[in-house]
Amino acid sequence: MLWNLLAEGENGNLAVVFGVIIILAVPFMLWNRYSQKKREKEINDTLDAIQPGNKVKTIGGICGVVAEVCPEDNTFILETGSETTGKSYIKFDKKAVYQTDAKKEEAPVEEAPVEETLFDGEPVQEEVVEAPVEEAPTEEVATEEVAVEAVEEAPAETTEE
Repeated sequence: MLWNLLAEGENGNLAVVFGVIIILAVPFMLWNRYSQKKREKEINDTLDAIQPGNKVKTIGGICGVVAEVCPEDNTFILETGSETTGKSYIKFDKKAVYQTDAKKEEAPVEEAPVEETLFDGEPVQEEVVEAPVEEAPTEEVATEEVAVEAVEEAPAETTEE
C-alpha cells in the first residue's frame, strides 16, 4: 500500500505518508532515548557501588573478589585464585564488569510531618471525640435443649389421600 501511494506521484499522498512516518517515529525515538538513559544510570550506579569484598565477573570471563577500588582512575583490583594455587591480582577498568553482586545502598527516605493549614495560614487543630460504646444484652440459650423440646412438641402432620 505504501508503494502504491508513492508510485502515484501526487504530492498530497506523499506528504501524508511522510507525516505518518514522522508521527510514529518521533515518540519511538524519545521513548528509546529515555529508556537508554535509565539503563545507563542503573549500570553506573551498580559500578559505583563496587567495594572491596564484592564478587565480580569481567567481560573476559575472569571471576574473583574485589581487593581494592581506585576511584581516581575508575579502576579496581581483582583477586583471583586461592591459597593453594596462588593468588593473582589484576587491575581492571570498572567498565569491564559483566556481573557483580554489588547493590546500590538506598538511604531510607524519612518523611517530614506535614502540617495542615487553613487558607489564612493557621494550623488545623484536630479534636478527638470518643463515642459512647453501647453494650448489647447477652442471652444464654441452651441450643440442644431447645431443639429437642421443639421436636417433641411439634404435632405430627399426616396427610391422608
